Amino acid sequence: MASENSTVDTAYTKFYTREEVAKHNDSKDLWFIIHNKVYNVTQFISHPGGEEVLLEQGGQDCTEAFEDIGHSSDARELMEIFKIGELVEEERTKGRSDVTDVSDVDNSSCSGSWRSWLIPIALGVLATLVYRYFTKAH
Repeated sequence: MASENSTVDTAYTKFYTREEVAKHNDSKDLWFIIHNKVYNVTQFISHPGGEEVLLEQGGQDCTEAFEDIGHSSDARELMEIFKIGELVEEERTKGRSDVTDVSDVDNSSCSGSWRSWLIPIALGVLATLVYRYFTKAH
């Protein structure tokens, strides 16, 4: 059976099958798959969404549920400490398996958040100036 170390050495990655991961589905031994990577979250019962959220996904591929929630880059960084390996090549799903890699997070998307506030604020200031100009002129 696979080693249950909480970290994975980059030179040595342990590979698991979906069948192996499925055996770890209770609060005393809880694993799941996100983007073809295997995580042992047994020690993360303090999850902000509650223990039930994790138990509901235990032993399964919860990539879709993880992405639907819209986890922050901090959450994606935190999950790396729980990574214990990856799925065997034959059982991997195709798609955006690189999404959870913290090194791949695009910093331009972070700057987009302040830009989304900048435009409405600029329009508000402009509308106020135009309003004051026209009220003083008439």
